Amino acid sequence: MSKTERYRNEWKYLIDTAQKEVICKRLDPLLKLDKHAQDGGYMIRSLYFDDYYQSAYEEKDAGVLRRKKYRIRIYNCGDASIKLERKKKFGAYIYKEAAKLTKDEVYKILDGDYEFLLHKEESLLREFYVECVSNVMRPRTIVDYDREPWILDEGTVRITFDMDVRAAIGSFDIFDPTLPALPVLEPGKCVMEVKFTEFLPQFVREVLPDRGSEFTAVSKYVLCYEKTEYMNSFKYWYEN
Repeated sequence: MSKTERYRNEWKYLIDTAQKEVICKRLDPLLKLDKHAQDGGYMIRSLYFDDYYQSAYEEKDAGVLRRKKYRIRIYNCGDASIKLERKKKFGAYIYKEAAKLTKDEVYKILDGDYEFLLHKEESLLREFYVECVSNVMRPRTIVDYDREPWILDEGTVRITFDMDVRAAIGSFDIFDPTLPALPVLEPGKCVMEVKFTEFLPQFVREVLPDRGSEFTAVSKYVLCYEKTEYMNSFKYWYEN
């Protein structure tokens, strides 16, 4: 790990909706909903990229300790907040970097026009340029889900419930709200994620599912990647 990178703990659980309701009732007096959650939550859409060798998928599948993923993330299919993100994993720890993009810049990337990235101030965007040109980094799959986020300032704790996880298909136009989608979780299941930096208070630990039975390394990207295999197989690229 770099000394300048501040990694956070990330625990994931695959739970059923009945468990979620019980946990939320216990969290309600202790945590608060994120201020960005309108009507209890928001939709997240992420366009994930992978290189020629599908390293992000293969390394996750093989359980490689240190790995990274690139994605463009938006909310509610809008363009108010557009970010290129790089998520690094080191075991159970994560480090996330982000750089802003415009809608026009996203379409340039989808069209294979990466030259503008080389001239951006943010090093993340310049490094993404190198990935696209040298490692044939290309769009792979769109992951959609509805998130209910809870936060606690102590220990910078964030608990999220990701419901109706699905793979959007038809195109890579992330701003198209009409894209059809394929569900990837069993009915009645959702993904619970617990992220914290300094510490996790005991009263939060007490509401978590039993780690022996529920703790999981579920990856929404991998689930959506595999869900769309039947259409194109693992060895395809969308290119003009």
